[in-house]
Amino acid sequence: MKYCISCLYPENHPLGITFDEGVCSGCIIHREKDEIIWEKRLIILQKIADDYKSKSRTIHDCIVPISGARDAHFILHTVKNVLGLNPLLVNYNIHYNTQLGIRNLAYLRTLLGADFMQMTVSPDRVKKITLQTIKDLGSIYWHILAGQTVFPVQVATKYKIPLIIWGAHQGIDQVGMFSHLDEVEMTRKYRKDHDLMGIEAEDLLMMDNDLEESDLHQYFYPHDAALAAIGVRGIYLNNYIRWDSRKQHEKMIELYNYHADLQQRTFDNYNDVDSHHYSGIHDYIKLLKYGYGKVTDHASREIRLRAMTRDEGISLVKRYEEIKPNDTKIFTKWIGLEDNIFWRMIKKHRNPDLWIKNKQGEFKLKYSVTFCD
Repeated sequence: MKYCISCLYPENHPLGITFDEGVCSGCIIHREKDEIIWEKRLIILQKIADDYKSKSRTIHDCIVPISGARDAHFILHTVKNVLGLNPLLVNYNIHYNTQLGIRNLAYLRTLLGADFMQMTVSPDRVKKITLQTIKDLGSIYWHILAGQTVFPVQVATKYKIPLIIWGAHQGIDQVGMFSHLDEVEMTRKYRKDHDLMGIEAEDLLMMDNDLEESDLHQYFYPHDAALAAIGVRGIYLNNYIRWDSRKQHEKMIELYNYHADLQQRTFDNYNDVDSHHYSGIHDYIKLLKYGYGKVTDHASREIRLRAMTRDEGISLVKRYEEIKPNDTKIFTKWIGLEDNIFWRMIKKHRNPDLWIKNKQGEFKLKYSVTFCD
């Protein structure tokens, strides 16, 4: 397995990654952050915003997808206080909510003052879908990734609000899939190929399972003709603003009392405090499939931002990567499975190319960036 000599990413990154003299494409594109004149990029962003400002204050200028974590506070702060837009906030209820995430979402809506719309799919239907995606995809998060990426587009189409403003394009920020200057926008193809592991709601229906169209209709992406009629587009702020999520979170703590918390399998306390399972079961599944977890993402980000050395990052991976998640019981009780049955289903998706069974019958990683230090 090849690893970037600058950050910690392996060659099997699920978004796709390339190397130039040992340095990964994500690190190469990250260098743009120190080369771009961001003041000029902000002027371009302001021009886009001005073009979408409504002539009537009773109509929303844009849609902002939000949650009780990640970059939602920073996005909304930028949209309202920097760009001067009147947004409609939309939220997909993830069902794995922590009290802290609910609290942060309430503070966000109150302190930044914007209209808010939430979609909560029936828990019974979410459980039915998730049970199937565990079996077929080894994923407890498909419904969230599908819901969070489709609900804003559905609202934009229904209420004729063409502009959707997202935070960072993951493909740019992690693997350098595009240049910031390409100004890539939201696409249905990227959503399917990368967010949804190649499986849209329509594809789930075609698999051998008990799901029906009525179970999945809230996850169907609007037709291209409907999008074109409204002119729906989704822009990413990290193409116009130098993205540093840690500094942004710390600013939001100062301005709006955003609350962070310790996470199970990483040192980052800011990003995913709204979910019981993102940094637990969900991230452990990532380790089984790809041989690395979220701590590698977070350490690679900090290395690129020169907030830590590569050796410090490797030490953090050693510390956190193989920690077993402690949220299994709360999840299995919710979905109605015995713990051992759940893990038997999940471990069928363990990547055999990345794991080997030792003489004691335990699975161990064949490859790790920690073997390279």
